[in-house]
Amino acid sequence: MATAPIEPPQRLVSSLSGDPESPVRKWLDALPTLVQQRLDAWDLTLERVHAPGGRSSLLALVRQQDGTPAALKFPVPGRVSAHEGAALEAWDGWGAVRLLRADDTSGALLLERLQGAVSLRSLPEAKALLEAAGTVRRLWVAPGAGHAFETLSGRTEEAVEALRTAGALAPAAGPLVDQALELRRALAEGSDEQFLLHGTFRQGKVLAGERSPWLAVGPSPVVGERAYDLAALVLDRFEDLMAGSGAAAAARRRVAKLADSLEVDRDRLRDWTLYRAVDTGVREVAVGERQRGELLLEFAAWL
Repeated sequence: MATAPIEPPQRLVSSLSGDPESPVRKWLDALPTLVQQRLDAWDLTLERVHAPGGRSSLLALVRQQDGTPAALKFPVPGRVSAHEGAALEAWDGWGAVRLLRADDTSGALLLERLQGAVSLRSLPEAKALLEAAGTVRRLWVAPGAGHAFETLSGRTEEAVEALRTAGALAPAAGPLVDQALELRRALAEGSDEQFLLHGTFRQGKVLAGERSPWLAVGPSPVVGERAYDLAALVLDRFEDLMAGSGAAAAARRRVAKLADSLEVDRDRLRDWTLYRAVDTGVREVAVGERQRGELLLEFAAWL
């Protein structure tokens, strides 16, 4: 029996408020029913829907039949979320939140309960980077024979046209966009590493837990080289880095420090960081987040 209304958080609704006939919008409209069906099927008691929540999933705090707290997650359907459960199953709680149950039909994931309000972003920068590096290292495992995960080459190849289109809206960034596109081609062909990667790793995706001090959540899993995952960590809290003195040198030191601590090639980490900074920066500009986008492009230029 639900003890609180099942209503998708406004942040999720706003992010998906597009065509009312789109499959995602229809999923959003059906979400309260989907949640109730899963509560009944898995004999869960709803405490509350987590708010404000995120833009890519609904998270409900629940209790299992024996009273153990858990979290019931409904990712927005699509390719990005398609293999989240498979990645969590592969990690089996090693460095990541533990998957308790999954339902392929609805996409629902029952997860161990973590402290959602406490992420690595709550720590001082140096300590946060140290803990983040130790966490992401645990996630880099072999994907297994015959895996269904997206490959890094495939994911970035599909992003090329979007990068070109977004880059046209930031003409001053043309040389950086050209460099990023060339790097993507060379990087995708230049490594034989085949690790299961988190895909969107950053400090805010690492939460405090009971079983382990820090555990990763919300992967967008992809198979490829470790430097791609680590590049997102280089960019994490980059605004804080840029606000200090000697920011350009500090950015390059961060690349070197993270590369050396995780035995990743410095040059490849720098190049993947530049690619990801440009890719994200021009997209931010394209959707109207000009200030943040231009800061990311400036960061990329330092590298």
